[in-house]
Amino acid sequence: MRAARVPEPGADFEVVDVETPEPAAGEVRVAVDACGICHSDAFVKEGAYPGIDYPRVPGHEVAGRVDAVGDDVTAWSEGDRVGVGWHGGHCFECDACRRGDFQQCEDAQITGIAYDGGYAEYMTAPAEALAAVPADLDAVDAAPLLCAGVTTFNALRNTDARPGDLVAVQGVGGLGHLGIQYARAAGFETVALSRSPDKEELAYELGADHFVNAAEADAAEALRELGGADVVLATAPSAPAIESVVDGLGTDGRVVVVGVPGEEVSVNAQSLVGVRGGVDGWASGNARDSQDTLEFSDLREITPEVETFALDEVHAAYDRMIENEARFRVVLEP
Repeated sequence: MRAARVPEPGADFEVVDVETPEPAAGEVRVAVDACGICHSDAFVKEGAYPGIDYPRVPGHEVAGRVDAVGDDVTAWSEGDRVGVGWHGGHCFECDACRRGDFQQCEDAQITGIAYDGGYAEYMTAPAEALAAVPADLDAVDAAPLLCAGVTTFNALRNTDARPGDLVAVQGVGGLGHLGIQYARAAGFETVALSRSPDKEELAYELGADHFVNAAEADAAEALRELGGADVVLATAPSAPAIESVVDGLGTDGRVVVVGVPGEEVSVNAQSLVGVRGGVDGWASGNARDSQDTLEFSDLREITPEVETFALDEVHAAYDRMIENEARFRVVLEP
């Protein structure tokens, strides 16, 4: 098979012919139809995650079909449409797993980091890491939903926000353009916050009820004028942007961070005390969460905006993502 792999930390991708993997017991082999390129793939490209064995094939936004099943696999059959996201398997034995909280497994595997991912024609994954893909959801659309989609969808549905509550999405980019759609579909009064005024029209097309140009207006003040945000979904990885919205929370409001900045976020504790507010973090979800995301997206016709590339174009595709030039997700089609 053909695969795009990183031979060593910091090296360029190499597209090579390698032996097609065989699924071990408890694993399935997936024929990859589409694989999104995520900013977290830089962990592999630059060697920024501990314990990675090289060469390594990145990719944790994988949509495809079951091509073969290993021994002891009963939940999946050849031909099933499946997806594999960031959560690449769990141990079933640690305290978190015994409580059913597989996302917090102490020995969780990460697709494309613990084992080879989807920048290839085929990959293998533990059976518990798979999510079913709806029959009429295109693979190219499904792939980014297995990371950017589940991250925003799962973060929002795990807040206390209810239909009619004021929910702001900070950033209209790879995560934010999906967050706006999910917030709208969930029945929230949806605010798009962006420092790019040229995204105003798009924000309204995606379902926003309000748009705040944070480059010219005080985002927190704008949220207070709307009654105070019950939730601000912070999707842009910028500490100043996150700090700027804390004063816009309403009573019991939460800033939920899903876009992780490279620097510390400073928060005015008095602002939080005054509204009983908080700043929380959320990280994607397990395979069942991914499947919920795919099914809801299919039900409400929520899709990402994508740019597609062939596997041989992986260098250009990755650069497009890392330089923040893509609008909004980059997808390989092996």
